[in-house]
Amino acid sequence: MLRSENIFLRSVETSDATRLMLWENNPAHWKVTDTEIPFSMSGIMQLIEQQQHFRSTGQARLMICLNTSEEAIGTLDLYDADFKNGNAAVGILIGEMSERGKGYALESLYLLIEYARDLLALHNLYCSIQADNKESLKLFESAGFQKVGVRKDWFLYKGQRIDEISYQLCLKK
Repeated sequence: MLRSENIFLRSVETSDATRLMLWENNPAHWKVTDTEIPFSMSGIMQLIEQQQHFRSTGQARLMICLNTSEEAIGTLDLYDADFKNGNAAVGILIGEMSERGKGYALESLYLLIEYARDLLALHNLYCSIQADNKESLKLFESAGFQKVGVRKDWFLYKGQRIDEISYQLCLKK
């Protein structure tokens, strides 16, 4: 378990399935998670199982939990992990709307950076963010990620084209 002042990160358990299904199936999250259809419970269970085998699947999900109540408030994903070259993509969701804007996402990223560098021996983390997602842009910049590129008109959402901003954090400097 990875712990900081206000939160801790833990592995996903099967008991998290209902909460994950609610977050994944919330249409308000679909734009940033690139989801088009709802997940079934069996689909959520398959994802949980796959993420228990990070080295072979390249995907790991950690639950973001509050120290005070141990309640899960969000998820932090490492995916598309390439262990040969030491790279992995990062995704984050504070699923509980009432817990947004409290600094938990940044605190989670700092824990993840330490974990990825020190325990997983990764060299780079990266993410791709829709240009209109100002909160996520600010979050990753605050965590030290550097803007490395822009894909013009990459996403189509409700008839409008949105750029994708790519960020990278080199963990071994």
